[in-house]
Amino acid sequence: MVNEKKVNGFMKLSIKEKLGYSLGDTASHFVWDLVNFWLIFYYTDVLGISPAWSTTIAILGTIMDAVMDPIVGVWADRTNTRWGKFRPFLLFGCVPFALFAFLAFFGPALQGNALIAYILPMFICLRIVYAIVNIPYSSLGAVMTDDSIERAGLNSYRFVAANIGQLIVSGFALYIVYYLGSHATGMDYSIMCDDAARKAFMEETMANGALVRSSYTIGFRYLVAIFGCIGVILFLITFFTTRERVAPPKRQDAHLGRDLKYLFKNRPWVVLTIVGIVSFIMFAIQNISATYYFKYFLGAESKSQIFNILGTVALIIAIPMTKPLVKKFGAKQLYIVCSILSGLFFCLLFFAGRNFVLINVFNCLGKIAYAPAISLLWTMLADAADYGEWKFQRRTTGLCLSAAVFAQKIGWSIGAALFGAVMSYIGYNADILTIDQIQHTPLIMNTFHWMFGIVPGVLYASCAIFLAFYNLDKKTMARMKAELDERRNS
Repeated sequence: MVNEKKVNGFMKLSIKEKLGYSLGDTASHFVWDLVNFWLIFYYTDVLGISPAWSTTIAILGTIMDAVMDPIVGVWADRTNTRWGKFRPFLLFGCVPFALFAFLAFFGPALQGNALIAYILPMFICLRIVYAIVNIPYSSLGAVMTDDSIERAGLNSYRFVAANIGQLIVSGFALYIVYYLGSHATGMDYSIMCDDAARKAFMEETMANGALVRSSYTIGFRYLVAIFGCIGVILFLITFFTTRERVAPPKRQDAHLGRDLKYLFKNRPWVVLTIVGIVSFIMFAIQNISATYYFKYFLGAESKSQIFNILGTVALIIAIPMTKPLVKKFGAKQLYIVCSILSGLFFCLLFFAGRNFVLINVFNCLGKIAYAPAISLLWTMLADAADYGEWKFQRRTTGLCLSAAVFAQKIGWSIGAALFGAVMSYIGYNADILTIDQIQHTPLIMNTFHWMFGIVPGVLYASCAIFLAFYNLDKKTMARMKAELDERRNS
């Protein structure tokens, strides 16, 4: 670990290092958000895989990813190199990450079971490599500084950059796919810019051999190839511009059983893990349902791009407020308020009906309200790692963050499974039902409506209940910091 000069007892980070670290999450989100926003839609409506199989593939990949998280966390905690514990994973994992992302979205000229037999292992490999890169990346932020407020600032940089990646994917991915796919296949791109014309264009060509589907597939190939190459560059920038500074106690052994025993005695970690599970159930349901909501309930698929762009811009604007708000109110109190307010605004999406202006107003207000919570969760998880060192004399940064991420991905799997199960139960199948049939089936339309607004709103507001049991307030944090500094300097 690198010994750094402290300012007033705290490890301060340069803007260059914060920016360099943040770019790693832009790289992650190029793939993470393709999976979150478009994977099930791509598999069902582009490749023609059934909702049940598409959801099964997504769940199996996520479960494998989640299983890998604590394994990678333990692995990273026990890694010792001249580059530190976590940075080497970025250096050696970024190229395989880009490669398997491309293969998972390649969409070969296969159908039925042959297509599933190709996609399933490719997607599982992508999720494994994602864990190998992303867990050390997330853990790296916890050991770059020992100051909770400075961590909040670092994570603000991180999630502004992450949401820029999300903005590109959620707001522009389909436009890029249309552009690249149409030019690669000689189609008229201007036709696809109009909802009605594109709908007729897609229906006509699908009847003549799925020509538009082929264009979609080629467009996705080019898109993921571009994102993958940029991601490799960004991960390398993160590797070369960051340093690890917080080390475990010198006398700490490598006993995994003790690590796990004290992890589950770590009350802040347990609370944040539960909050993470509930939050990611909400994220899964809201993100997946949005595409279907705009395509069928509003009958304006392209407007989902505007919705995503405005919501992400609201996040980018609001996230920098995290550090000053944490200084004033403390992490716990701020997180509780964010959960309640954002849950309320997301519930109001239900009552906006088909009013596109109100939908965007409530969504932006909800995103502004929960923006600080995005970086707060990771700041507080790093504080939970400090708590483990303070209370039990064991620092397990990789395990602490990876086990929490494991739980979050289980939450996402639960959310995706619930959505897929509901879709199958209500009889949704894009290969059998026409758009008109779907739009004139009240059960399907009402389900999209509830799962877009009320369900995620109630889930996110409920996080405030669990956060009431979080026991690291400002006074305890100051005491913990002082005692840890004394131990580390002795």
